Amino acid sequence: MTKELTYTQAINEALHESMDADKSVIVFGLGVDDPKRIFGTTAGLKESYGEGRVFDVPTAENAMTGFGIGAALGGLRPVMVHQRLDFFLLAMDQLVNGAAKWHFMFGGAASVPITVRLIVGRGWGQGPTHSQNLQAWFAHIPGLKVVMPTFPGDAKALLKESINDNNPVVFIEHRWLHNLRGNVDDVDTVTSLGKSKVIREGKHGTIVGMSYMTIEALRAVDHLKKFGIEMELIDLISLNPIDWPLIFKSLKKTGNLIVLDTGTETCNVAGEIIAKCSENCWPSLKTAPKRLCPPNFPEATSANLTKNYHPTAIDIVKAVNDQLEISFPFDALINSNPHDVPGDWFKGPF
Repeated sequence: MTKELTYTQAINEALHESMDADKSVIVFGLGVDDPKRIFGTTAGLKESYGEGRVFDVPTAENAMTGFGIGAALGGLRPVMVHQRLDFFLLAMDQLVNGAAKWHFMFGGAASVPITVRLIVGRGWGQGPTHSQNLQAWFAHIPGLKVVMPTFPGDAKALLKESINDNNPVVFIEHRWLHNLRGNVDDVDTVTSLGKSKVIREGKHGTIVGMSYMTIEALRAVDHLKKFGIEMELIDLISLNPIDWPLIFKSLKKTGNLIVLDTGTETCNVAGEIIAKCSENCWPSLKTAPKRLCPPNFPEATSANLTKNYHPTAIDIVKAVNDQLEISFPFDALINSNPHDVPGDWFKGPF
């Protein structure tokens, strides 16, 4: 049986169920018990489990990360929340040189079972220091698992899997997904760390999306299908490890590849996917792979300056047109909503 939840409700349910099942799970971070409860994701936790397991901390990102790592080494399973990924940059040393290396340095005899929730996003004039999508930084680090679930069902299952994992997991949420509605299983399901999903079958090309860009891709794929073009859409979900067998299988079937990324172009995850596919599937490629992502400069605060900064479903249709040397219209994808909030078509479930 399934039920329809928002992404926020799915995250919240995963935290409640994890804390019910295991008394070693704690949740802490800036805002976990404030009135808005981190976009609602930590609602009811302090009331249910007390301030000993759910608590706010001082604005000291490096210190709170060190505390979380120490708690994990001491037998707890901390879930540490940062309301913006940008703030976590102050604690990169703790995560990269501490948590990520511990299992390796001690020959597997010790580990750091910490889950780090980082929230990314865009729009609303967030500007260059509050809207960065730096997932490629984390995915580059051996010893870190990195996930970016798109849909509520995967968000719930993967958060529970992350908390149960015996090594550090970086769990990245896009703010625009928090109000997305989708189907969530009533009973426990396993969405394995390191696995991706095909969410639309196709034969004319492969599109690999991640996080909110998977939603834009769905609009494009469903639009193209009206004209007889069937694009296979993969929701990446896991950025480290990447599900290479699934991507290679799809590309060998379709021969064309477009990869979408929320991070800027140079050295992003999309570039890694294109490189690996070129190395391993060269004979299958019919056309040069393409990637769609923000350009190599910071996102401005001004709405006018960011109007064309992020790729949309229209850009995806244009890329398919170019790759397949066809020309299908995309007027139906244009809407009058501001570019810095989701369009009125954004409802779910998808």
